[in-house]
Amino acid sequence: MKAIKNILVVVNPISGNTSKEDIITTIIERCNNDSYQLAIYETTGENDISSIKEEIKDHKVERILVVGGDGTIKIVAEAVEEFQVSVGIIPAGSANGLAVNFNIPPTLEEQLDIALGDNTIKADKLLVNNHVCFHMADLGINAELVKNYEASNIRGKLGYILQTIPTLASSEYPFTFKIEVNSKIIEQTGIMLCIANANKFGTGATVNPNGKINDGVFELLVFKELNISEIINTIYNETDLNSGFAKEFTTTSAKITMHHPVPLQIDGEFIESTKKVKVKLCEKKLTIAVPKSFVS
Repeated sequence: MKAIKNILVVVNPISGNTSKEDIITTIIERCNNDSYQLAIYETTGENDISSIKEEIKDHKVERILVVGGDGTIKIVAEAVEEFQVSVGIIPAGSANGLAVNFNIPPTLEEQLDIALGDNTIKADKLLVNNHVCFHMADLGINAELVKNYEASNIRGKLGYILQTIPTLASSEYPFTFKIEVNSKIIEQTGIMLCIANANKFGTGATVNPNGKINDGVFELLVFKELNISEIINTIYNETDLNSGFAKEFTTTSAKITMHHPVPLQIDGEFIESTKKVKVKLCEKKLTIAVPKSFVS
């Protein structure tokens, strides 16, 4: 792989509600020591995609380091579509699902080793009702939990835990999903339908042990009932997805309809309650720097 020289750091200053100053200082020192040419862009929420495109052209950028969460990665992914630019992840958001799926380590030094390294993959990208999705979307009880979490004032895992019981108490599960997939129409009833491009939720829970983010397909998984022991087995990658607990479909496109609006979340962000979802695999992929262990 050609050695990279020109780096653009895209920083979301408000992601994760934490200051990024120390991170940026460390990145500048590292890039100066290693003789990279460095430019820095802070997102504003206005015209970020077009501004990043201009930065890429002006500085002949070969790699972008994303200092933010999944939402910032999506902005960068759209900006680089017409360029030969790879992306490194410095997780600094409230939702870091891609970093979790790639097993990005916790220390900034290790993150920079990976983000500036030459181990890359071409990650699949989904469109879910025209929203970009890289790792996980779902309909049903988890999306309802995400919605309630976003409306609360407590963040982190504690916030999710505190919203779990109220969500279960108020949810109208089970839901009925009509699925058009692989030239078949199938009706399934369950607590959640997961659209899985990767293995894990941002919390680290494994819901799609058979999935790979660069295999050219995605999985639909219908979780049929609220079975706590099976949910725990799923987290530890010990569930038979063809058991009575869950049903799996592998495909490149699908259409899902419901009788009543059901909550939809994409990559940890509540989108809407909807009766129709269309999913398809995009032709264009995103080149991402990952740990060596991920590609070996």
